[in-house]
Amino acid sequence: MNLHRPLRATATSRRQFLRRTAGAAGAVWAAPIIAPGSVFGAQGAVPPADRITVGFMGTGRQAIYANVPGFLREPDAQVVALCDVDAWRLENAAQAVEAAYGKRTRSGTFKGCAAFRDWREMLARGDIDAVMISTPDHWHVPMAVAALRAGKDVACEKPLTRSIAEGRFLCGEVARTRRVFRTDSEFRSNRTMHRAAQLVRNGNIGTLQRILTQTPKDPTLPAQPDMPVPAELDYEMWQGPAPRRPYTVQRVHPRHNAKGRPGWLCIRDYADGMMANWGAHLNDIALWAADLDHRGPVAVEGTGSYPPPGNLWNVIAEFDVTFRYANGVVLRCQTATPLIRWEGTAGWIQVKYPNDIETHPASLLDWKPGPEDVALPFKHSEKRDFLDGVRSRGGVLYDCEAGHRNNSLAHLSLIAIALGRPLRWDPARERFVDDNEANARLKPIAWREPWNALAKQA
Repeated sequence: MNLHRPLRATATSRRQFLRRTAGAAGAVWAAPIIAPGSVFGAQGAVPPADRITVGFMGTGRQAIYANVPGFLREPDAQVVALCDVDAWRLENAAQAVEAAYGKRTRSGTFKGCAAFRDWREMLARGDIDAVMISTPDHWHVPMAVAALRAGKDVACEKPLTRSIAEGRFLCGEVARTRRVFRTDSEFRSNRTMHRAAQLVRNGNIGTLQRILTQTPKDPTLPAQPDMPVPAELDYEMWQGPAPRRPYTVQRVHPRHNAKGRPGWLCIRDYADGMMANWGAHLNDIALWAADLDHRGPVAVEGTGSYPPPGNLWNVIAEFDVTFRYANGVVLRCQTATPLIRWEGTAGWIQVKYPNDIETHPASLLDWKPGPEDVALPFKHSEKRDFLDGVRSRGGVLYDCEAGHRNNSLAHLSLIAIALGRPLRWDPARERFVDDNEANARLKPIAWREPWNALAKQA
């Protein structure tokens, strides 16, 4: 694939789309249209020229639960296109979008959201300002880089990458293309997390010494029998740059179910488990509070265990990893009940997910920031933060560099656990210090054609 040359866009009708993919028929889908402001409630409606048009890459559980509703709630955004390799999921998402916009019209109906099976065709549209990537992790970097090169601003689900090399390459593309990029995690818009981070950042527990983050534990599953690929799923495209494996439903996602947890989250071909998944939430807040979210550690060591060989769900099961930063702060990450704990010379703060906060001394909870204190910015949602960045062409709360540095902790952990010894890390060069064996493990993921040229660039 030539990532500099977008493919010809072909918005399909719902009838054509279903006939081609699942043998059914439905009402016609129009190409994306920007509805007049009067359609969405005349008084106070955002004019069409002022709305940011958004296309969705992936319409699975996270998109339906959080990402599509998040953009639908923002009056200055309009969802104009959806793309998915699963015909049922695509239809389900389109119905949700059109139902939501229909409620805002006088007629009670709305048609104007395009459907695509190939994400490259969606990117070729000139009427899409930004994209939301809600795909399995192994697709994040190829899609994000292609979107940036197509001139789109990007919100991308965490964890961003499958390797440190991918992350550095992605950050370089964001800088080169001068697009807005937001690592999509909502925790900086959680008021309890924000409150705790401000307390730490303003020195209320004295000099910060230690941080503890705990993530849930992933389930595991034995090998599963091969199954026929469902008619609604383009399994070849779903696998994309990942290794080719036989289809089984527990490898991909539940059929005809937008709420069930997908199996790919627990498979090393596509993801790195809770260490990267929940770590992208909890370690982000931990390091934001410490003002370390754009830096890397200087040392790492840890232990961990994996499911039995041959299991389908095979990401790391349990881990206990310690990082040391140049300023002396120690971050420990382990599997347990989700929480963040900061310990300083004058007290501690602990937040159990999602909103249970404790402090010592207890009087810390009475603290309010004054005019001379650090006031960490707050937005009511990560989608609002992204749209504000698109509109202003300015910064966002959780940018690509922070997402990359955060995700790097998972990759460093896996290498340290695999080698079974402490490692020194140079965060500026993003290389292990005097350790060829460890550095050999920093190679980017070996993607398949036609995406391997991109991997070589990384």
